[in-house]
Amino acid sequence: MPPVVEVEVGGTARIECNFYIPENASYTYIDWFYVDRSNKQVRLYHVTASGVLEDDTDYKKRLSLGEDKALSISAVTLQDPKTFVCQVGAGSYGVGENSTELRVYKVPTTPEIEPYSGGISVHSTEIPEIAKCVSKNSFPSPNITWHKNGKQLYAQDNQVMMPSTLTRESSGLFTVSSTLYALVTRQDSQSQFHCTVHYWQGGHLRALDSQAVKVNVFYPSENLKLKVMPSSMLVKEGDNVTLVCEADGNPQPVFSFFKKNLDEWQDLTSLADDSGVLRLHDVNKTNNGTYRCQSLDLDDMSQIEEDVDLVVNYIEGVHVKMEPSSTLREGDSVTLSCDAHSPVGLKYQWKDDKGKKLVEGNQLFLSNLTFEKSNTFSCKVMAPSVPGLEQSKKVSVAVEGKPRIVAISSPLYVRHDEVINLTCKAIAFPPPTVQWSINGTAHEYVDNQHIASNLTVRVSHDLLRAGAMCRVSNSLGVSEKHIQLVVDDSIRKDQKSTAESQGVIIVAIIVAILVVAVLGAVIYFLHKKGKIPCGRAGKQDITKPEARKDKIVVEVKSDKLSEEAGLLQGANGEKRASADQSEKYIDLRN
Repeated sequence: MPPVVEVEVGGTARIECNFYIPENASYTYIDWFYVDRSNKQVRLYHVTASGVLEDDTDYKKRLSLGEDKALSISAVTLQDPKTFVCQVGAGSYGVGENSTELRVYKVPTTPEIEPYSGGISVHSTEIPEIAKCVSKNSFPSPNITWHKNGKQLYAQDNQVMMPSTLTRESSGLFTVSSTLYALVTRQDSQSQFHCTVHYWQGGHLRALDSQAVKVNVFYPSENLKLKVMPSSMLVKEGDNVTLVCEADGNPQPVFSFFKKNLDEWQDLTSLADDSGVLRLHDVNKTNNGTYRCQSLDLDDMSQIEEDVDLVVNYIEGVHVKMEPSSTLREGDSVTLSCDAHSPVGLKYQWKDDKGKKLVEGNQLFLSNLTFEKSNTFSCKVMAPSVPGLEQSKKVSVAVEGKPRIVAISSPLYVRHDEVINLTCKAIAFPPPTVQWSINGTAHEYVDNQHIASNLTVRVSHDLLRAGAMCRVSNSLGVSEKHIQLVVDDSIRKDQKSTAESQGVIIVAIIVAILVVAVLGAVIYFLHKKGKIPCGRAGKQDITKPEARKDKIVVEVKSDKLSEEAGLLQGANGEKRASADQSEKYIDLRN
C-alpha cells in the first residue's frame, strides 16, 4: 500500500491494497478500516468469497471497491484526511495488514495585489505602506512572500516589514493576506512589486504569482530645464513662441516665470499655465531678453531656477532710394537702391509688378524709361539664416511725358444716320484731358497712365465729309489724330437689291389676288345657275379647314416676311401690322 495518497477537495481518492499469499492460496477475507481520532479502527468493508459486506459508517454513500479490491472515496472533503488500513486473512497462512495516509489539498486562488492609492514620499519619517496581497480558499494553510523587480524581499528593521494574517473560513479553507511596508527612493518610481502565495501539492511546494504593480513615489526635483520652442535661433517677428519648463520631480513642482528688465525681474507667472508652459504670441524685438523659470517643491520647499535667452530676429526700416530723385521723362534712366536693418545678414531681390524676378542685390538700374514699361517695382528683403523672415517694399517710378495716342477707330465704316461710337486711347503722365472736334456724348476710362474716351454721335453728312478729331493734352504737350468715316458700299448694294426684290413680290401678290377673284366669280355664277348644290342640306367641301366648311378660303403665304412687312399696304395706303403679314386669307362667302 502507498504510504500517502493526496487528492484535491472534491476529487476521488483511490487507495490500493496489493497482497501475496504463498503457494497461490486464496484469501479468506479482506477488511478495510479507517483510524478515528481515538486511534480506534472502524471497519468499512468485509469481503469474503461469499460476498461483500459494507458497514454502516459516515462514508457509506461515498465508498466503492474495485475488482482489485482497491478502496475509492468520492467527493473528498476536508474531514477525510485519515489513515486507512487494509487487512487480509488467509487461513493457516495467517493475517497481513498495511495502511495508507490520505491527505487532502486545495489550490489557492491567484493572489490579488492592491498598491497604495496615495503618493509615497521618499522623505517619509515612518515606513510607508507599499501594497496589500490576498489569496483565498487554500488547504492546507499557505504563506506569502514579497518581491521587488523580481527579487524577494526580506524583513529588515525600520526598512522592510511584511506582516501576514491567516484566516480559516467557515468552509475550512484558508485565506492568507499580507501587507508590505518599505522605505522608498526616487528610483522606486520605476520599480515593480508583486506577491507570491506558496502551497503544498503532491508532496511538492508550489507557487502562484500576482500581477506586478508600481507605486506613486514622491521626490523633489534635482534638475530643471527651460526650453524655447521653436529653437531660439530661428524665432522671427510675428511668431508664436512657447517657453517650456521641465523638472524631474514628482509630483511636478509649482512653476514661476520671470523676464529680466534692466536690473529687475518682471513676474510673468500669471501668463503661464500650471504645467510650466508660457506662450508668447506675435513676438517682436521687444520680447528679446532673458527669461527665468523657477520651481518650488511643496514636499520639502526646495527651489531650483533656470535661465534662457530669447532672440527675436527681425527686419525693420526697409527703405528705397531713387537716383536721380528729380522728375523722370521718357528715355531717362534711374537707379533704385534698397536698404534695411536686421541683427542677421540680409539678401535683396527686385521684382516687377507682375512678380517677375528682375535682379538679385539691393540695386536696380532702369534705362530708356517709357510709359509702357512697368512703373511699379518691389524690393524683397530676406534673412537666409532665419527661414520665413522677409519683408517687401513697393516703389512707383513716375515717368512724365506728353500724351501719345496709341489706338483710334479710323477708318470707320458707317451708315448714314446711324448712331456710332468713336474711340480714342492715349497714354500720358501727368494725366491728360481728351477733347473732340464734334459734339456728342463722351465717356472716359482711366487706368494708371492710360486713358480711353468713347464718343457717341449720329452719322450726318457733315460728319461724313469732315470726320472727327481726337485731341489729347497735358502740361507737357498735345497729340491729336483724325478719324475718317466711310460709307460702306456693301450696305448700298444691299439696299438696292432689297428694293428690287420687294417690287417683284408686290407684282406676284397682285396677280395672286386677281386669280382668286376670278375663281370666286366663276363659283358664284355656277351656284346661281344651280350647277353646284350649295344649300344647307347638301353643301360640298371646296377647301379646308373643316372647322369652317361654310367658307371658301384661299391662303397666300410668303417666305420673305420681313420684306413684305414694308411693302404690303391697305386700301387707305397705311402699312399693315407685321403680325398680319405672315399668312393672308381671302374669304369667298356665298
